[in-house]
Amino acid sequence: MSPTFPHQANCDFSLTEDPVEVTVVVPAFNEEEALGEDIEGIREALIRHGVPFEILVVDDGSTDTTRQVGLDHGARVISHYSNRGVGAARKTGIKAARGEIIVMIDADNSYPADQIPVLLGYMNRCDMVVGDRSIEAGTVPLLRKFAKRLIRWLASYLTRQKIYDLNSGLRAFRKETVLPYFNILPAGHSWVSTITIAYLASGLTVKYTPIDYYKRTGKSTFKPIGDTAGFIGLVFRTIMLFNPLRFFLPVVGLLFLLSVVKGVWIDKAWGPNPLSDSTVMIFMTAVILMALGIIAEIQVRLCRQW
Repeated sequence: MSPTFPHQANCDFSLTEDPVEVTVVVPAFNEEEALGEDIEGIREALIRHGVPFEILVVDDGSTDTTRQVGLDHGARVISHYSNRGVGAARKTGIKAARGEIIVMIDADNSYPADQIPVLLGYMNRCDMVVGDRSIEAGTVPLLRKFAKRLIRWLASYLTRQKIYDLNSGLRAFRKETVLPYFNILPAGHSWVSTITIAYLASGLTVKYTPIDYYKRTGKSTFKPIGDTAGFIGLVFRTIMLFNPLRFFLPVVGLLFLLSVVKGVWIDKAWGPNPLSDSTVMIFMTAVILMALGIIAEIQVRLCRQW
């Protein structure tokens, strides 16, 4: 008998023989209040849809009865020994999924499980289908609404694609299309934003379908200020992996315009020399950034493996 190590004690990766077409991955951290109702809603929706499925709960180191609730309601459960983040839980679920199509849904009663068949209906012609939330019902709704609009606008600009909901927790995609991006997917809340940008920047088809969105059951782990700042940084980091010139060109253009305006109007009017040192520095900064942008773009195209 092989030894059982402490960090492996609750990690159940066992498979059954029955084939499945859809795996619903439910990342959960201390969600004992809502998980059971979510599982029953998912099961009812997929039975009605008529495809073989499994419900896979990834217990992300919960300290309550989340794991047991999942087992009591007939879900397959994998448990992290400690809390690693919702993004890490999603990746664990994807690796262990037996279905060709994966559906992601949060375990807090905020997403309508009965809309899962609607998402699945588009999977024959889309790489990813995202539930587009009609309202913001999370904690600190006004701040979240403003932050999400800002981040969504920034991501839409950088990807040149209209993004209706960047970080919805309800989405469907094929397992084979997400695996190439595993090395860039983070462990935290920004997982869903990263995969959305990655698909769009790679030219994959992303479909948005309207869904309802409800106030969550239990306590949210979202930190409005810290996580929003992280999301903005995430957008820039991710786009640099796919289309760096989309970031560099506006900055270079702004610096070049500033150097021209300063050289033609300010230096000529106030200084004895045609161009001041600061104007030359601004112009050279623009040239250097342009060169870096071109190098980054070449590197991305040479090294891209997705």
